[in-house]
Amino acid sequence: MLLNGTQALNTPFRLQPLQVEALTMLRRGTQVSRTDLANATGYSRSTITAVTNELIELGIIEETGDGESSGGRRPRVLRFRPDFGYIVGIDVGATGFDLAVADFTGAILDRATCAIDVREGPEPVLALIRNKLLSKLTAGGLSQDKVYAIGIGVPGPVDFAAGMLIAPPIMPGGWDGYPIRKYFNIPFPNAVVIVDNDVNVMALGELRGGAGIHHRHFIFVKVGTGIGAGIVCNGVIHRGVDGCAGDIGHICVDQDGPVCHCGNVGCLEAIAAGPAIAARGLDAAHTNRSAVLARYTAAQDGRLTAIDIGRAAAEGDAAANEIIQDSGRTIGEVLATLVNFFNPSVILIGGGVSAIGHQFLAAIRRGILHRSLPLATRHLRIDISPMGVNAGIVGALALAMEHVFAVEDT
Repeated sequence: MLLNGTQALNTPFRLQPLQVEALTMLRRGTQVSRTDLANATGYSRSTITAVTNELIELGIIEETGDGESSGGRRPRVLRFRPDFGYIVGIDVGATGFDLAVADFTGAILDRATCAIDVREGPEPVLALIRNKLLSKLTAGGLSQDKVYAIGIGVPGPVDFAAGMLIAPPIMPGGWDGYPIRKYFNIPFPNAVVIVDNDVNVMALGELRGGAGIHHRHFIFVKVGTGIGAGIVCNGVIHRGVDGCAGDIGHICVDQDGPVCHCGNVGCLEAIAAGPAIAARGLDAAHTNRSAVLARYTAAQDGRLTAIDIGRAAAEGDAAANEIIQDSGRTIGEVLATLVNFFNPSVILIGGGVSAIGHQFLAAIRRGILHRSLPLATRHLRIDISPMGVNAGIVGALALAMEHVFAVEDT
């Protein structure tokens, strides 16, 4: 049994290949008619009509209004029936999660954001997410039996086929190998549950609803508590053989650097991610190298964030500017290696640290351009993700929708 090229899960929908192909086009298109499906698939109009009629009878899709005419009668437009069922997207970060419930057209019906600490372990964190989801469904009068897919992004390496985290550096306390998929299948027995690395999910969000829509080769980089890259190759997420492609946060950039969460030394994440930026800011404050950061520290009970360093830099603080320049340049130099290797058309920077501002982006750009081949950067655009915090939830919903329908056993 196959499911979009991966091991099939417990989705209740086993359809014929042409039915799944038609639904895939509907999922990715805005105005799709039978003629559009016939032209795209190469099948005859009569075959496509039979397939779409079957899907209408199953209650999955419906006709809705007339499309644009190319001469003659205007074609009838097809779409998913909004009330056929519901999909859920869950974007889990190190310090919070975002959750959305959507109908089958992709329209978000309800959404929630909550603070968490993933270091508490899977049981309390997943229980909070599950209970929040159940309360949202109840408040909206939605049946949990009609939740047909749940897409989940988590901040660690994921064995995509198994749907499990494998030795996640910033997620101690029992996350390694924890059966997340099974946990959600208990209250949602009709749902296919897909778990992926959070950066892959964000890249998918950009691919389906953001700056990556018109690009087939791009990289999404998340800089937050950790650093990772989601790679889109030929219009699909490239996960590698085991699901850990793009884990750039653990590339060594300094053999004599600090110890990373993963146990190695000098990892990019340990030197240039959010906690490392904040730690350098605290050091500057405590050693009297930054009056601005010392003021922030005193006002915030001895705490600083990467965003605080960005604020200090905007005030003209030299120490803060140096920290941002160093971190951005280091990230850019690692990304230059990817640019030379992969030759993407776009690099999008997201995650909480991307909110530092223009200085950070400019430093990343300089690092990339300084170390990349001229041909590799001829058409390269480097920018902040326009979707911001929405990339993860849009991607999680897209991940769910892409795996609802499995190809029937043959």
